[in-house]
Amino acid sequence: MREILGRRRKLSLRRSGRSAVLTAALAYATEWQWPVLPGVGLRSGGGRERECACPHPDCAAPGAHPFDPGLLAATTDARMVRWWWTNRPDAPVVLATGGRAPCAVSLPAVAGARALVAFDRAGVRLGPVVATPSRWALLVAPYSLEVLGELLHEQDWVPGSLRFHGEGGYVALPPSPTGAGRVRWERAPQPAGPTGGTARTLRADRGRAAVPARPWLPDISTVVDVLVAESAGTPGGGSKLAY
Repeated sequence: MREILGRRRKLSLRRSGRSAVLTAALAYATEWQWPVLPGVGLRSGGGRERECACPHPDCAAPGAHPFDPGLLAATTDARMVRWWWTNRPDAPVVLATGGRAPCAVSLPAVAGARALVAFDRAGVRLGPVVATPSRWALLVAPYSLEVLGELLHEQDWVPGSLRFHGEGGYVALPPSPTGAGRVRWERAPQPAGPTGGTARTLRADRGRAAVPARPWLPDISTVVDVLVAESAGTPGGGSKLAY
């Protein structure tokens, strides 16, 4: 009896986790009109849970990248989103960046933590910040390659650990399971407004969508200088954070 109850509890927990991912994916796609698609996911069984399910043994983003379907399949259609995550309930939620969707800038977690401290001290309002133990990503308003090129041209040096996710890019969103750990919000999304501090936020990592309006996003020009400085100033580009 104890074994049966244990199995039922595990099944219930798995269903709960799957429901949270589907709920989050639907909220992103339908309420915010962010185009999403399922990531390739992770292998299961045989102690290989943290390995990417794609055929590349040295995958740089285990589980958290498009494979089949490809990035161009990203959509805001609720029926497609339901079909995908009904058939692949453990798939990460991947945002196709650029166009009308948010872009992002990602950096090592230690450098990201230092950058957030610097932004807070300067009174800079940030948008959503996505985090895994190894990398953080700041979501920003859509930008063009021309604008990004001009901003980076003004820098003396741009560390290779700093990555820009614009048109044709992607980033995994909470509560996606990835090889680097489960994705979470370091800074939860806030709706557009003067401060956004008192408004309700989307708790996608808990499976509840609370905000029908799109989150507020900063312009990349307001964050790039600090991100470059902190990435360059962190020994080794930063490493893994424990949380």
